[in-house]
Amino acid sequence: MVSKAVAKYVQQLHQKKYRQRTGAFLVEGAKSVRELLSSGLRVERLLLTAEFAASPDLPALLKGVSVEVVSADELTRLGTLQHNDTALAIAHIPDEVPLVAKPGHLLLALDQVRDPGNVGTLIRLADWYGLGGVVLSETCADAWNPKTVAATMGSFTRVRVWQRSLPEWLAGLPKDLPVYGADLHGDNVHRQQLTPKGVLVMGSESHGLTPEVEACLTQRLHIPGQGGAESLNVAISAAILLDNFFRHL
Repeated sequence: MVSKAVAKYVQQLHQKKYRQRTGAFLVEGAKSVRELLSSGLRVERLLLTAEFAASPDLPALLKGVSVEVVSADELTRLGTLQHNDTALAIAHIPDEVPLVAKPGHLLLALDQVRDPGNVGTLIRLADWYGLGGVVLSETCADAWNPKTVAATMGSFTRVRVWQRSLPEWLAGLPKDLPVYGADLHGDNVHRQQLTPKGVLVMGSESHGLTPEVEACLTQRLHIPGQGGAESLNVAISAAILLDNFFRHL
């Protein structure tokens, strides 16, 4: 069994205030932990089951990592997954690099996307399309929430993430940099000739973009539908829009 001090530390990292205070976050499950160990991120501690420890590829990944073998029941009790029979790691949040909107790159910005599963899926989308990173509004779910990290399926190791006051950041961008936003009254995205540069802003599924962020858009994009659904999930909408940015390349 892990010590009481370690158990308390792991459980504290379920909460954003402790992640911010310690600069650490949790990574759970075989795929995410393998991605972490293969990345350049610093791993503070690894808890794993004996079965997972016997994986032939692990020894090469564990150099310099503090490792402790525990039961699956203990992993599950300490973490956030419904069941975890592989591994849980404590890693250090990477240092932030300068946030620069480059002319030839596309950034994804999220406005009040509060569900960590959606934020994680959107980070995974940014990885799939090779975007320059993801900018989160101050009211978005935390990028280092364990549920967010799990939903990225390992993409948290490759995608740069920043948290900013979105209206202020958007207002300070170069005037010739396009800022796109999803809007029910926007232009039909399938009829646009889009290139992957600028910023694509996605809002809350329930409330859309905030007025302050909407005022910064240079073009509104709409996904036409034929059925009776009121709206699309934000991650699904982002995937459709992003595909239209890249389909002509």
